[in-house]
Amino acid sequence: MRRREFITLVGGSVVALPLAALAQKAGRTYRLGCLSPHPRDIPFNVHFFDKLRRAGFIEGQNLTIDYRPFGPQFDLISRYAAELVIAQPDVIYAASGAAVRAVQQATKSIPIVGITGDMVEEGIVESWTRPNGNTTGISIFAPELDGKRQEILIEAVPGVRHMAALGQTGRLTTGRLTEEKDRALQEAARAKNVELSIYRITKAEEIVATIDKAQASGATALNVLSSSMIDGNTPLIMERVAALRLPAMYQWAYWAEKSGFIGYGPSQDQLEDLTARFAASLLRGTMPADLPVEQPTKFELAINLKTAKAIGVTVPAALLARADKVIE
Repeated sequence: MRRREFITLVGGSVVALPLAALAQKAGRTYRLGCLSPHPRDIPFNVHFFDKLRRAGFIEGQNLTIDYRPFGPQFDLISRYAAELVIAQPDVIYAASGAAVRAVQQATKSIPIVGITGDMVEEGIVESWTRPNGNTTGISIFAPELDGKRQEILIEAVPGVRHMAALGQTGRLTTGRLTEEKDRALQEAARAKNVELSIYRITKAEEIVATIDKAQASGATALNVLSSSMIDGNTPLIMERVAALRLPAMYQWAYWAEKSGFIGYGPSQDQLEDLTARFAASLLRGTMPADLPVEQPTKFELAINLKTAKAIGVTVPAALLARADKVIE
């Protein structure tokens, strides 16, 4: 049995147990710190906080939320992490590997629930079943999904022969992991008779110029790779590719609903459930080392036909039939 299949089978039941076994203390106000590339009011956060409310943690009554969005200012991520730690929250929610590592550098004791590409591969936790340290959470297997997104994008844009990928370099992965990922993406593209050019940036200010460079090089499609900084600037990316009439793939179905061409990724509803369960369990006093790392089991494909028409792309009927959401 493969590692991920094992976690899928046992992880949910293990995480659920402490929620029933422990209860929050009456009269106490809990503190939750949040470090995310997105603004607080995105649907994921709205639903996440609502699910915490249903678990008994109600903002303004027994819960205080300290929220720091870092997407537009990635260079401030360490400062924001330090500010959250100084406030001494009971738990910190960190969205992305970069956010988790920034918080880990700031505290070795405050429990952290994170969402990352691969917690074990990135060295964030020691193992799936016994994370150890002060961190646990959800691995969404971003590198593997980037390859799947590339495959879907090639299918979605008939006749594409040269495509680009936009990724982040530096703090998200080690150099070795980045090189391996790039090589795998290029080999997969070549197998489909497609030339792939990969552009990696270090800051948000480089996004527009890099997309322009990719199109000028002859790319007729863009795969937006998984990255907290890039994902936090997706509205900017969507605005630019729309102006260039460049079909683009995003790491969440949500972005296709917000006028992006196509999006594929873990179910937002399932991630909200998992994140709320982890956060509630840690707030109640469960140790992170006792909560095995989870992974999503549901994935969503969304295609925006309005955007497809605007950029002159005819999406094959076979792909539309497989989509979970088609925006018309």
